[in-house]
Amino acid sequence: MERFSSIESLITLAIALAVVVLGAVWVGRQQTRYARLAAWTVALTFVVVVVGAFVRLTDAGLGCPDWPGCYGDLTPATAKSEILAAESANPFGPVTMAKAWKEMGHRYLAAILGSLIIALAIAAWRGRRTWPASPWLATTIVGVVILQGAFGAWTVTLLLKPAIVTIHLIGGMLTLSLLMWLALLARPAVVLPAPDVAKRLITFAWFTLFIIASQIVLGGWVSTNYAALACTDFPTCQGVWVPPMNFDHAFDIIRKLGMTKDGAPIPFEALTAIHFTHRVFALVVVVVVIAFALRLWKTAGFEKLGLWLLLLLVLQVALGISNVVFGLPLAVAVAHNGGAALLLLTLVTVLTRLQRRA
Repeated sequence: MERFSSIESLITLAIALAVVVLGAVWVGRQQTRYARLAAWTVALTFVVVVVGAFVRLTDAGLGCPDWPGCYGDLTPATAKSEILAAESANPFGPVTMAKAWKEMGHRYLAAILGSLIIALAIAAWRGRRTWPASPWLATTIVGVVILQGAFGAWTVTLLLKPAIVTIHLIGGMLTLSLLMWLALLARPAVVLPAPDVAKRLITFAWFTLFIIASQIVLGGWVSTNYAALACTDFPTCQGVWVPPMNFDHAFDIIRKLGMTKDGAPIPFEALTAIHFTHRVFALVVVVVVIAFALRLWKTAGFEKLGLWLLLLLVLQVALGISNVVFGLPLAVAVAHNGGAALLLLTLVTVLTRLQRRA
């Protein structure tokens, strides 16, 4: 497959540079504008994460089987003949016009996001003498986004290998978390707890973040291995409390989608083990998050965050159960990914407040 033509490459580069320059110029040396741009970038990142889940759940990840374009073109519209030919050759394959637009739409949003992040880094260096947000944090986010783009390309070129797709998901959540941290640091400090209270809570907060992040990784492994419906009943799985499971192949990292590392079809019991592990660890998440949310609820200045954390947890549990009971409805599955991101953002918010005083 051919790469972008020189004209298409120049157009794409010009648009990206325009976003970078306009963003940096608009911010200038005003911290308020910087905080506003950072907040909008967080919102766009959340959209990109949710749209990425939508692309994955609709099997559109190979809607355009090359990168960064679609059959060497800038849009699916200009690659229409190639897409229709691929669809005719394999009507039940991964390439259709609808899937191509979903895949490219996600890439367009990611390109805009990357440009805005570069603009934030440039503006952060310009205001480094007076702004509280470190320019090195913004620069680190640029590096993460570059790696994220590479994994996005490998997701396609390596044909959706579970490890690559899962790392791509982790990268998206990491980008979202770091941007949220940057946006919070760019704003004036809100009500802060006493230093002794902050020190007592901060370890608990980091532990809760670790537990939630671990569950997100497990959820990504469930999704990228298409193991969400390995158990179709709740609270039992396949009619029993402990179903037959195969852990030997469940968490092999280096392998192709649907295959073991030896090249054989992955056994259904391995998919069951993946699903069941995610389900059991959810119990750990529930206990830890409830305990931490109650601590926040009793801490002055953190009552609303504690209540919000509890509400998000209830929503996530309900969405997770609904995915199983109702056969993975698309809207519910996408919302479950969004809920995980919101939980993560809430913990980042709590930690940022605590660390400002600890």
